[in-house]
Amino acid sequence: MKERRTRASRGVTRREFVKAGAGGAALLSTGIARPARGAPAVQSSGPKPLVISSGNGNRYKNGGDEVVVERAFRLMTEGKDILESLIAGVEITELDPGDASVGYGGRPNADGVVQLDSCCMHGPNRRAGGVAGLEGVRTPAAVAYQVLQVTDHHLLVGKGAQNFARNMGFEIEDDLNTPRSREMWLEWKRRIDPGHYLDPKKRAEAGHAAGLSMVRDGFMDEEEYYGTINCDGLNANGDLAGVTTTSGLAWKIPGRVGDSPILGAGLYVDNEVGAAGSTGRGEANLYGLCSFHIVEEMRRGAHPKDAAMTALSRVKDNTVEKRLLNSRGLPNFGLSFYVVNKAGEYAGVSMYTSERSTFALCTENGPESVAMEPFLEGSPSD
Repeated sequence: MKERRTRASRGVTRREFVKAGAGGAALLSTGIARPARGAPAVQSSGPKPLVISSGNGNRYKNGGDEVVVERAFRLMTEGKDILESLIAGVEITELDPGDASVGYGGRPNADGVVQLDSCCMHGPNRRAGGVAGLEGVRTPAAVAYQVLQVTDHHLLVGKGAQNFARNMGFEIEDDLNTPRSREMWLEWKRRIDPGHYLDPKKRAEAGHAAGLSMVRDGFMDEEEYYGTINCDGLNANGDLAGVTTTSGLAWKIPGRVGDSPILGAGLYVDNEVGAAGSTGRGEANLYGLCSFHIVEEMRRGAHPKDAAMTALSRVKDNTVEKRLLNSRGLPNFGLSFYVVNKAGEYAGVSMYTSERSTFALCTENGPESVAMEPFLEGSPSD
């Protein structure tokens, strides 16, 4: 594997990581010092503000002049609350029908209904809010923020989440499909032969196979199949926040909730340490509560890249079902993490990478797309 050093990763390379293992040897071999016992995990003096997100954060503008990370960074550096800035940023993708993985025009479930999930965490206030299975509201991240703001709860779901949104003044629409999302759903239905009652196991396998075949045939990107945007920020005060919003797995079982709205999985923020969020196969992330795990690794002194590599190593080791393994005995799915610590170090790490595998970053130099760091060689289908 070709070793690379980019702005995206200033920790150890994957080869160094694999040689040394997931423990402290990798850190010591590269001169990354662990904090002294009793010292803060990350020391910082006036970090430079930045916003990091999944690749679609530097791809969609919904007819405007700014991409997600650009708007979030501008608002944050103008003095707006850090979490409100991030939510205003991801709203671009939620409202843009061109992003078929989030919000309006997102991939519907197996019944053709768009159900949305979101979670947000405010580092300084140590609070979070989330919604799951929300129908009829284009901007679930803003609803999740209202859960944080006005309730004593973290997560509202289904009809209750919709009623709450209505009470908060959000418009409720009958259908969030666009012509394109409906066309893709109909293509999927044709491929799984919905006119027959199948054995439940075979039907699930047929549905998954049909979705992946549409990716291979160029109907959609793998990113669109799994969905989601995660966006995290660090402001000049050293405060952190994050938000994740998604339409979930394309053509999922109605009512299915993935990792995105679950604290510690799709998103986790500790204002004294860092923030981490995810896109990709939600169930694999849920089993390891990987975002929480990554933040805890950073608390122990790991660089964001190394912390994310440790989480992916755990996912690989815990993936044992044959249906989830490729011909090499490795995971046949994608999973990516976007990580920033309190010192302003950051990384985008994925199980595999392709030409389109990038994460979005915005600093004082403006928005850019940066190559992800792969954990495994090749592709999920090899």
